Amino acid sequence: MTDDRRAYRRAGVDVRAGEHAVRLMRDHVESTRRPEVVGGLGGFGGAFSIPARYREPLIVASTDGVGTKTAIAGAIGRFDTIGIDLVAMCADDVACAGAEPLAFLDYVAVGELDPVGIAELVGSVAAGCREAGAALIGGETAEHPGIMALDAFDLAGCCIGVVERESVLDGSAARAGDVIIGMASSGLHANGYSLIRSLLAQWELDLAEPYQARLRLVLGDTARNELIASAPQEAMATLGEVLLTPTRIYARALLDVRAAVLAAGSDVHGFAHITGGGLPGNVPRALPDGLAARLDPGRWRMPSVMRLFGALGGLEDDELRATFNGGLGMIAVLPPIAVPAALGELSRHGIEASVVGEVVDAASVGGARYVEGGLVSVA
Repeated sequence: MTDDRRAYRRAGVDVRAGEHAVRLMRDHVESTRRPEVVGGLGGFGGAFSIPARYREPLIVASTDGVGTKTAIAGAIGRFDTIGIDLVAMCADDVACAGAEPLAFLDYVAVGELDPVGIAELVGSVAAGCREAGAALIGGETAEHPGIMALDAFDLAGCCIGVVERESVLDGSAARAGDVIIGMASSGLHANGYSLIRSLLAQWELDLAEPYQARLRLVLGDTARNELIASAPQEAMATLGEVLLTPTRIYARALLDVRAAVLAAGSDVHGFAHITGGGLPGNVPRALPDGLAARLDPGRWRMPSVMRLFGALGGLEDDELRATFNGGLGMIAVLPPIAVPAALGELSRHGIEASVVGEVVDAASVGGARYVEGGLVSVA
């Protein structure tokens, strides 16, 4: 702990610590500023205007948290990625409606306020906002002594976006015969961490141990070699660092994909953010009643960290796809003719993507909304 941090260790709420935290986070907030932002940090609310290019704008808002992934960050004392998860959970939900993320607000609750730690955490929120294209226009830091453990914290946020009324995506546009594109996740994202923490305790795993050593011990040399080949950034990481891999933010890419598809004479029919409930719980949200998604899991790769904890928990692959994201953080539903434009734009954004499924009549699969198996109409 630095002298700066020790100076603010107090019993009860320390107002000076809060003031110092605000001073430390100002530059982070300013780095996300958009032309539409009105005023600056320190007011009772954040204000922004709707960009003039919108003729009949609809406001789209989403709120979420990071969940128990915060416990992993707290355990290893690293807070420079967890705010990215927070922005992703909210901004990507907004983008699924076809909306452009404009503004973000965060809420941080702590047991005892550490100005340097809070500034690092807000810095990671700002990093996520820059990636999503949203301005961090305000937030709240609350100290809860006696209610939360001194080293505990929690995060929540709200993203506000805008979309033309005629362009909103509401899950009604998809048709049988549409194609489903899957976009690779960066790992676990921010779901399933209650199970992860249970398995960490059950197997007495050390978050500081080398990740590839644990992978080799549980899954063997083949899995370790695949890791080094496909995810070299994880080869030298610890288990805790891999578990803190931030959620990929797709928002900008989704907007650009839709623009590219429109320019090619078609349109995207839906997006689905793969969060809690995994693929079975989220893919059908991009479809109207009466239609189902058929996905072929052989068409994409499941991250090694999911296979590792699947083996530790005795979970089959289909259970992993229902508990975690299964390796796909986002899907797009669109006509077959639009696939080349969409895949080209995703490649430009550096997002690994491929055709992973098709839309079929639900009656043809027994009324289910989600099934897995070989694809019929997709080559």
